[in-house]
Amino acid sequence: MLWVIFLLMLAAALVFVVLPVYKIERKFNFASIFGVLAIIVTSVLTYSMIGSPDAKSGRSMPDSIDDMVAALDSRLQEDPDDLAGWKMLGRSYMQLQDFPNAINAYEYAVELESSQNGETLIGLGEAVLSNDSASMAGRAGELFESGLALAPNNPQGLFYGGLSALQRGDKILAADRWEALLAMSPPAEIQSVLKTRIAEWRGLPVESSASMQPAGAVSSAEFIVDVSVAEGFIPAIDPGASVFVIARDPAQPAPPIAVVRRKAGELPDRITLSDANAMIPGRVPSAFSELEIVVRISVSGQPIASSGDWFGDGVMNTAEGGSISVLVDRQVP
Repeated sequence: MLWVIFLLMLAAALVFVVLPVYKIERKFNFASIFGVLAIIVTSVLTYSMIGSPDAKSGRSMPDSIDDMVAALDSRLQEDPDDLAGWKMLGRSYMQLQDFPNAINAYEYAVELESSQNGETLIGLGEAVLSNDSASMAGRAGELFESGLALAPNNPQGLFYGGLSALQRGDKILAADRWEALLAMSPPAEIQSVLKTRIAEWRGLPVESSASMQPAGAVSSAEFIVDVSVAEGFIPAIDPGASVFVIARDPAQPAPPIAVVRRKAGELPDRITLSDANAMIPGRVPSAFSELEIVVRISVSGQPIASSGDWFGDGVMNTAEGGSISVLVDRQVP
């Protein structure tokens, strides 16, 4: 859940800092974005001090944090093969906004893992970017891409990877990555920011798209999806696995129109889709005469299809009852 807390603070910063700048300049100012990151880091550090009932007043708590980080750094000099320690040290220096030392710590971790851990590469990329906002066009951007290649469902990587794609002018890839992030069901405050940017990057302004309703208009129409699992698959499926019920336009599968998330242990189940589940403001299920319904039981817990996922699909005619039965009876090779 740490990424949820991170993105929640990020969303607030986006609303109050980045978006006004973006509206004026019509482009992302990366210096502004990393001003936001400084706000986030400060917020995390402040919470670590005042969010605990055991926190002491005055200067003693920050000093103790510095002392603990210094002690960890010293210990790692004597035990340089402690991979978990280097990662913890990198995160600690990030909280203290000591980005050069955070970079050094993450670099040790990356070397120990032979650059084969996507999460660590993304952590290093964040440290590099926090230290130099211009590095999105250089090393930081490369680290995010390498990290996503190894961990394509990493929320932090999807967020930064979206910004990296946007910086290169690839709005479609940026939208794809933030849609994957959106499908992870972040808090509502974050969803509104993601949806607005995704719609803009895809060239789907609410006021001009034929397939979208006016802003604020939400139909009361509901579409029923009866989901069941083939008997032979049931013993192999973890009841805690995430289930994604996705509505798509058969003629243009991307971006998805709506997504609902459940747990495999809740199946079989009757799931209701409505305009409230729309991925992009105004681009709603009730605006389409047909909906392709894909039900995916995710092995990774993330919405992006991966090997081993179980799935089923079908096409719903929204004008003829607005209901469909989907049997999960196939597996991704």
